[in-house]
Amino acid sequence: MGSPRNFPLPAPGPELDALLASLPDLPAVFLLTAAGGQPYLSKTGVLGRRVRRLLNADDKRRAALNLRGVVEHLSYWPTASRLESALVFYELAREHYPENYLKVCNLRMPSYMRLLSRNDFPRTQVTMRPTGRGLAFGPFRSRASAEEFEKATLDLFQVRRCQEDLHPSPEHPGCIYGEMAQCLRPCQAAVTRDEYASEVERLVEFLSTEGRSLAETVERMRDSFSADMQFEEASRQHRRLEKIQSVWRLRDELATGASSMNGVAVLKAAEANAVTLVFLLDGAWLVPLIFNLQAVDGRPVSLDRRLREILQALEPRQITQAERAEHLALLARWFYSSWRDGEWLSFPRQDNVAYRKLVNMVHRVSGV
Repeated sequence: MGSPRNFPLPAPGPELDALLASLPDLPAVFLLTAAGGQPYLSKTGVLGRRVRRLLNADDKRRAALNLRGVVEHLSYWPTASRLESALVFYELAREHYPENYLKVCNLRMPSYMRLLSRNDFPRTQVTMRPTGRGLAFGPFRSRASAEEFEKATLDLFQVRRCQEDLHPSPEHPGCIYGEMAQCLRPCQAAVTRDEYASEVERLVEFLSTEGRSLAETVERMRDSFSADMQFEEASRQHRRLEKIQSVWRLRDELATGASSMNGVAVLKAAEANAVTLVFLLDGAWLVPLIFNLQAVDGRPVSLDRRLREILQALEPRQITQAERAEHLALLARWFYSSWRDGEWLSFPRQDNVAYRKLVNMVHRVSGV
């Protein structure tokens, strides 16, 4: 979050009117503070007009909301994109409304497919809480989308779907999935803890490798059967491969291992011939950077090289698990919205970035 522009407000009169008239009509997050009580925090696309309405004594329609004569100080942070506004608003809400900042931000947590490892025989669950032990895969566009992906993924593995805390016993009645050979039946002590853990590992690897671990195994089996002229079995493996690929296509664009999510949002900047880069490292937003496309000291410098230098110098931000969930919620709300501005590029690690794609995004957003 950049430095604010601060204005002590004079008493109602011509001096205050002149100050209000001088405020620019630009997008910004602003804060009005008084001697007592909580400050008024808001964001707008037309700062000057919005503040004048709040402090205009002649506006009869908004008499109940009029703050003229009460407000003593105005601070505002110019922003050039909706994501930047959301991030600035979130940080200010945390500072000034620590008890209910999520309500002030109207921030709703997205859905995740999470592996619950409290029991000796882990299971999956769709949840809005990615924190805690076990893999959290997301964020998804909606709960329905997460549930659809979870159901299709579990069809590929024999991990249990029941929600009880298991106490395995041969007398356990089991369920329909065990009868259909879609579960290893740990409830009936049909497998050991280690055997079940091996199946869970396959599921985690499937999610961590974007489906490649299972797809490549099945593809090798298909090719082997085909080479041995066992065409019926090769055809069966090919159908299985197609099912794996169709399951992975159900994944929403942002869904990945939430605690290690990395990416960069390329946004418009207020300055000409520049963009704003907002990096997300290990699920935490960093301070926005202004990336200027003009020559440095009169000499052209490769954008690819400059972007590499920026990435190499970045350090992940240390935040709590709860804060990480909130940062990912801000990303999901912007990315999955109909009003998304700018572009987003995910990358697995800082040393594995598609720089050509990033350079093209910079050119498209800047218009240069």
